[in-house]
Amino acid sequence: MAKPAFKCIECNEDAAELHRDYSNGILKITICKSCAKPVDKYIEYDPVIILIDAILCKIQAFRHILFNTEIKIHWKLCIFCLLCEAYLRWSQLQGSDVTSDPADIIRYTKEWDFYGMFALAALELAVYCAGVLAVLWPVQWLYGLSLEVIPLLKGLLLSCYGKVLLIPAVIWEHDYSPLCFRLIRLFVLTSNTQAIRVILNCRRRLSVLAVFGGLLLEMCVSHALQKLQLNSQDYLPDLYT
Repeated sequence: MAKPAFKCIECNEDAAELHRDYSNGILKITICKSCAKPVDKYIEYDPVIILIDAILCKIQAFRHILFNTEIKIHWKLCIFCLLCEAYLRWSQLQGSDVTSDPADIIRYTKEWDFYGMFALAALELAVYCAGVLAVLWPVQWLYGLSLEVIPLLKGLLLSCYGKVLLIPAVIWEHDYSPLCFRLIRLFVLTSNTQAIRVILNCRRRLSVLAVFGGLLLEMCVSHALQKLQLNSQDYLPDLYT
């Protein structure tokens, strides 16, 4: 039996189609047999409205994006978000040595520190996703869930779009930048929680637990890497004394 192509954004029931195309260009939105509401009202909405609802973490918008659209830019979005995060870490690493002269941007981006920050951000994202899967894998049988790894990873990567906000936060740097960075991080984790809830059709507490497990593993690995880096920096000067 073929897998249903779409989902109702209101009740998450399977649907064979979103609309029916009649003659003379007349389209009629399909009504869900379970909740008697339109299967996907967003097919008539402007993309800006859909984006606003996604920013507000509405579950209907997430279902529309993850189930009823053919978005294949999750890898490109992931790389772009990693570049944003790498630039933030690199700019903090440069500190007061970074000049505001636009001509120096090319020179700075060639430094190996930037690529190191990109590799570190990619590693932490991979560890975070592995932590989420590690939490969900043993409990899927307890909750009667069907864990599909690829759709879940796609949902996690797409829901990290909030990291794009790191760029304006860096450009318009001010005294409240650290607070902005924490709020952006909180927003990304909230979006991840909603994405897991939509993909697995589970309760919110399970998705929160999965995100917490992934975040905890990411923090442990990040702390271990920082400790290893400090130990290597303390060891290297001893070689030249």
